[in-house]
Amino acid sequence: MRSWLVLIHSLPPEPAYLRVKLRRRLAKLGAVPLKSSVYVLPNRPDALEDFQWLATAIRSDGGDAVLCDAHVLDGATDEDLVAQFNEQAASLYAEVEKSARDALKTIRSSDAADARAGARREHARAAKQLADVARVDYFGSAARETANDAVDALQATAQPSMKDASSEAVAPEALPKRGSTWVTRADVFVDRLASAWLIRRFIDPRARFKFVSGVRYSPEAGEIRFDMPRGEYTHEGDRCTFETLCGRFGLRDAGLTAIGEIVHDIDLKDDKFSRPEVDGIVAVLRGIRDAVADDTDRVQAAASIFEGLYAQFRGRA
Repeated sequence: MRSWLVLIHSLPPEPAYLRVKLRRRLAKLGAVPLKSSVYVLPNRPDALEDFQWLATAIRSDGGDAVLCDAHVLDGATDEDLVAQFNEQAASLYAEVEKSARDALKTIRSSDAADARAGARREHARAAKQLADVARVDYFGSAARETANDAVDALQATAQPSMKDASSEAVAPEALPKRGSTWVTRADVFVDRLASAWLIRRFIDPRARFKFVSGVRYSPEAGEIRFDMPRGEYTHEGDRCTFETLCGRFGLRDAGLTAIGEIVHDIDLKDDKFSRPEVDGIVAVLRGIRDAVADDTDRVQAAASIFEGLYAQFRGRA
């Protein structure tokens, strides 16, 4: 019998855009509806984190949310839910395939210079779209292969382009006392791993990390919480914790901007930056998570990844 994560939510009747925003977030997570206002994801660590952040966002918008770990005992079966996830993934893959093949037809009808530029743009877009679908293809839909073929056809025409961006200038905060204890949730993954690297690399080289269970934690004197609800440094607006730290401490260069965009796209799943590196970085970080159980060791292992990314992107500037 499978275990499922069930999100039960309610929103205030106004403003109406809250429902549109929530539907988009649920679609990005690949959640499927069980009943009205009841959505389901497979019970796995990344899905749990996604639902926890979504529940927090719902409450901040004036709604209510309850997150449950459940087994289906009556009504829909596990097989029914798996089939629903697969049907959803197949539909999304079909959209990727059609979009990629339509783009390829347009590119092939253009002159050589326009075709090269178009292929670079369209492959970057299609590759990101495919990666987004693959991340919510929880049960391995057979439709992925056809979509892959269509995106590969674009890649054969040109390599994907990179997107340059800059962050907004903000007045930096004073750095905290060196050797502070920085507290975050246990079982660290993308945003917490990147933020831990950033803290030790640029903010507090002697930082000590403390990992706690759950999202509710009252800090002891001198402790600083990050990537936790009510933490001193956490999600702010549409920014992930890594972006918040960069903004609050005035950390702005090409390397940090690029890493912030990648972490944002992985963590918030809102397509804001459409970074083509996302799929590869997710795979590497999942490998670290699966191979390294201890959070302290996991932070150390991931630090070399982010250090390499920083050197690469900063060198391109």
